[in-house]
Amino acid sequence: MQRDPHQPLRDDVRLLGSLLGDTLRTVEGEALFQAVEGVRALAKSARQGTEAALAALERELAELPVPAALTVARAFAYFLTLANIAEQHHRVRRRRDYERAPNAPPQRGSFAQSFQRVLEAGIPPAGLREAIGQLRLELALTAHPTEVVRRTLRQRHRRIGELLAVRDRSDLTPAERDAALDDLRREIAATWKTDEVRHRRPTPLDEVRWGLVVFEQALWDAVPATLRALDRALEAATGKGLPLESAPMRFGSWMGGDRDGNPAVTPEVTRQACLLARWMAADLYLAEVSALRGELSMRDASDELRGRVGDSPEPYRALLATVRGRLRATKSAASAALEGHEPPGDGAAPYGTAEELAEPLRLCYRSLEETGAEIIARGRLLDVLRRTACFGLTLVRLDLRQEASRHTDALDAISQRIGEGSYAAWDEAGRLGWLCRNLENDGAGLRAALDSAIGLDDQVGDVIETLRVAAAAPPGSLGAYVISMAREPSDVLAVELLQAALRVAPPLRVVPLFETVSDLRLAGDAVRKLLAVPWYRRRIGGRQEIMLGYSDSAKDGGRLAASWELYRAQEAIVAACREADVAVTLFHGRGGTVGRGGGPTHLAIQSQPPGSVDGTLRVTEQGEMIDAKFGLPGIALRTLELYLTATLEATLLPGAQPRPAWCGLMSELADRSRAAYRRMVYERPEFLDYFRIATPERELAHLNIGSRPARRAAGAGVESLRAIPWVFAWTQTRLMLPAWLGVGAALTAAIEAGRLAELRTMYREWPFFHSTVDLIEMVLAKTSPEITARYDAHLVPERLGRVGSDLRQGLRETVDAVLSVTEHRQLIEDNPVLRRSIEVRNPYVDPINIVQVEILRRLRAEGESPELLEAFAVSVNGIAAGMRNTG
Repeated sequence: MQRDPHQPLRDDVRLLGSLLGDTLRTVEGEALFQAVEGVRALAKSARQGTEAALAALERELAELPVPAALTVARAFAYFLTLANIAEQHHRVRRRRDYERAPNAPPQRGSFAQSFQRVLEAGIPPAGLREAIGQLRLELALTAHPTEVVRRTLRQRHRRIGELLAVRDRSDLTPAERDAALDDLRREIAATWKTDEVRHRRPTPLDEVRWGLVVFEQALWDAVPATLRALDRALEAATGKGLPLESAPMRFGSWMGGDRDGNPAVTPEVTRQACLLARWMAADLYLAEVSALRGELSMRDASDELRGRVGDSPEPYRALLATVRGRLRATKSAASAALEGHEPPGDGAAPYGTAEELAEPLRLCYRSLEETGAEIIARGRLLDVLRRTACFGLTLVRLDLRQEASRHTDALDAISQRIGEGSYAAWDEAGRLGWLCRNLENDGAGLRAALDSAIGLDDQVGDVIETLRVAAAAPPGSLGAYVISMAREPSDVLAVELLQAALRVAPPLRVVPLFETVSDLRLAGDAVRKLLAVPWYRRRIGGRQEIMLGYSDSAKDGGRLAASWELYRAQEAIVAACREADVAVTLFHGRGGTVGRGGGPTHLAIQSQPPGSVDGTLRVTEQGEMIDAKFGLPGIALRTLELYLTATLEATLLPGAQPRPAWCGLMSELADRSRAAYRRMVYERPEFLDYFRIATPERELAHLNIGSRPARRAAGAGVESLRAIPWVFAWTQTRLMLPAWLGVGAALTAAIEAGRLAELRTMYREWPFFHSTVDLIEMVLAKTSPEITARYDAHLVPERLGRVGSDLRQGLRETVDAVLSVTEHRQLIEDNPVLRRSIEVRNPYVDPINIVQVEILRRLRAEGESPELLEAFAVSVNGIAAGMRNTG
């Protein structure tokens, strides 16, 4: 009988639930434990029963005093968190199972499977090796305005996962197994006793530090492990492995650099973010080099190495002592700069570039090769060399991001100061002419006007001071300058001129970000006009990077319409770049949820338009998704593998162009979907009132869950609300509206027009349409209209009740339409593991939602007391854990 591969996961969840029950009995008492069990039984019955069963669950929770109801909600939230930890651990275990099984096929998305597909498609081994050598994947880590879990708790969650891994060992003695179980008990009890609510809002520098911890705890080891796996698979497939310092993946960050709509990100924050990354990198390298000195004790060395260190009996250690001294100096210099002190002038010189660090390490490698010790060279030393290629001296390259109008304001102030008129008042042709004239002389005509900030407003001063920080940043600290709400070539050249005038050298590459539906539609023309500027063509050296925004486009027109607009924008951008003989790197600004462009990595990349991935790709990874994808070394390794194989296959095996008829039908679907979405969200007068009352949108703004404001600017409309809290609010009520609204209307109209067969063919044969529908189907499986109705029943006045009932009816119609297209009998029937996960979670999330409804009712009736806000925060954490995301 074949073993169920997912039974260990169920065993882990059962064990963790049992240990949580023991903790509740011990810490909270038998009465509370029995209350939890009673609510759990009712919630399960409600999921299997009727509206009456759900009403009974409500009554049971209503009869509990609020503190007791809150403790029950905490218990369910904690169980959901434990289930999440078990699932994360199971992903690592399953990967190891695949690698251990001698006759099993390669795991889907693995290097082995991907290389096999490429070779079977007729790509020669040399072509595969060349493509791997040219891969350039960069993941940009960003802070998350709805990151709900404290760093302290994430560390405890990591420890629980590690203890589950210990229990998987087959060689444990009974005493060791008992000790591991006791450790789990202690960790679960300690976590239960730890406050899960932040009592102050995190600062941007808090977010920077949190991001760097991901490198320290996971990515620092996952990157060389990934490259070793890639090396082995490439050698097995082609007979030749990776070059010595191959670095197909790099990392960027927006933490401390993303100032769009976040006044807390100041020039000083950006300066410190760069220094913190440099300090952390030096600290990590220092530990590795110290370990290397312990390992490289051999006396045989090449003449080249002897020429550097003389007659030392331990030549490698002698050379590495110098490396260690310079790393200590690099760390000390970063510390001094962070504290506002001058670095010590004596002793070793700090490293200035990653090449300075790599050079002596490379010398050690060559010497070991020459003296017959290549096997030693290919150990820790090789890992450190590959880290220098990937991480440099800074771990990440910090992107700067600012909104386009802020650069217009800065240049307007400067143009008026030097007596040349109002830049803001000129049309696009006038702006381009002025920008190009000044760029030809490297911005020299503007420098005198920039010497003094007197007379400049604070926002203009912030733009200028940020670029002064960029000019003074240590080499390799910064990556791109991203322009939000970019529309015209002048938006890009404005930043280029400001960089030139302020002597940012080398200048940051400037990346326009196209976000709204209207901007996406014009993106191809905007890129074409930009590449027609001779100065700019010379500047970029044959490659242009373009960023695409998934969040605002979806908030503007709905997920289905946004997906199609993004697809067409990519096609137009690629065509414009191809016409100009310029290579393009597309930077995808995806969020964690489907409503913001999220979804399975491999599927998302492979469903891009053919030709849009040419070996280079940038993608954002946000807050909670960073932890989900990189929080454990084993998970990080699998995530990096999936990114690399998907990018490789999208480059070498691009799918066929979709049929023109499919594109025509997709355009019709997008137009109908967008119209239906906007009729509800932007044109129905009572919708905004309903949204603010039926969801916890207003209350979310009071939680200490991110440094960035929830809105771009003052205003009550949906258009002023940031896309993330927009999604977050609907996720809390489990309606998940941003991911599906409009889809049902569009599909139903096409089905009624007799086009169901065509839709089904598109679903089977077009990767883009298949992935789009699958992601919507996954979200629909997570919705709970019964729970959403409880929010309406207790919070929404009668005059607005019709909005909610119409939305729930639209949800039902969307489910029916999607099932018709996919030919599934039930949602996500082809993903039984996910379906089972959702079914198991629902009875635990339902009571938390019901408690949240009561807390919201009291907050709005009695005022925002600290006690109620803390209770609300607990409910938010629990629902987020159950839904596996926030926004």
